[in-house]
Amino acid sequence: MIVRTGLAGPFPRPEPLVSATRDLDRGRTTPEAVEELFQAAEREVVALERRLGFDSVTGGYLRWPDLFRPFAETWEGFSVGPLTRWLETNTFFRQPILLAPPGRTPGALAARLPPSLLAEPDRGRIVLPGPYTFAGVLDNRSGETDEAVVHRLGRILAEEVRELRGAGFRTFVFSEPLLVVRPPEGPRAAAVAAGYEAVKGALQGATSIVWTYGADAIPAFPVLDRLPVGAVGIDLADTDVERLPPAPERTGLGLGVVDPRTTLGEDPAEVARVVRTAYDRRRPSTVWLAPGAPLDLLPWEPATRKLHVLPAVRQALGDGGRS
Repeated sequence: MIVRTGLAGPFPRPEPLVSATRDLDRGRTTPEAVEELFQAAEREVVALERRLGFDSVTGGYLRWPDLFRPFAETWEGFSVGPLTRWLETNTFFRQPILLAPPGRTPGALAARLPPSLLAEPDRGRIVLPGPYTFAGVLDNRSGETDEAVVHRLGRILAEEVRELRGAGFRTFVFSEPLLVVRPPEGPRAAAVAAGYEAVKGALQGATSIVWTYGADAIPAFPVLDRLPVGAVGIDLADTDVERLPPAPERTGLGLGVVDPRTTLGEDPAEVARVVRTAYDRRRPSTVWLAPGAPLDLLPWEPATRKLHVLPAVRQALGDGGRS
């Protein structure tokens, strides 16, 4: 069993940075002071990821107010809408509004990445919104059908992947909770597959992972197993691995073994048992271990503590997770 560990979503900001960003909004500090705190926190996240032996690092995506804002603020055709509740959580995002067919601005996304991530792109893990989830949360006023928007967003995300792949990045995670919350059918499912076909063409040997959470993934596997991606991730807080269907081929399997909805720690031995069961059901080429959902549901300290289960599980699986 080959095991990889890392984050599949954003990390929470430390309290001093949270306070500083609020102070900046109220005119009580300077942009330069906040920038120093951002860089210090990003370096701390990268150092944590390295200490825990993660195969790729993220820097926590601390600068992103939500998963969609960097795109709604920089891509053509978008504006930023009202605060909207994110799934069934107590977190919020600003709903993107699509006013015209979208288009990207070259270099804009790279400018939003942590400097520490840009310094070592071969070790970096890029987290992007999946085209189906992105299309599902936006307010579509463009005149295009929802299916057309999914397909178009997939093609534009493929352009982002191509640019970042050219810069040296090798691992791309697409956050797709709506694939299990509202599994697509018919033409919409075909549009999702076509969007990821475009991404596949841009990878140039890099790894793509679709990460799902928010609902039981079992009903969505007819769609998930159609996607031309390197791995599909599921949240073990929502999905019973005893019911996993056999994999059509030896693709990778992502397992969300850290639950960010609670501060209680996971038992590495029990998690390792569940991972072995999932492996026996799917026989994946690689197992990717990560938090099931974004860890920014928790404060900084509990999130940091809970991440330590990942190397502990890897060790419990034996020989660093390789066999």
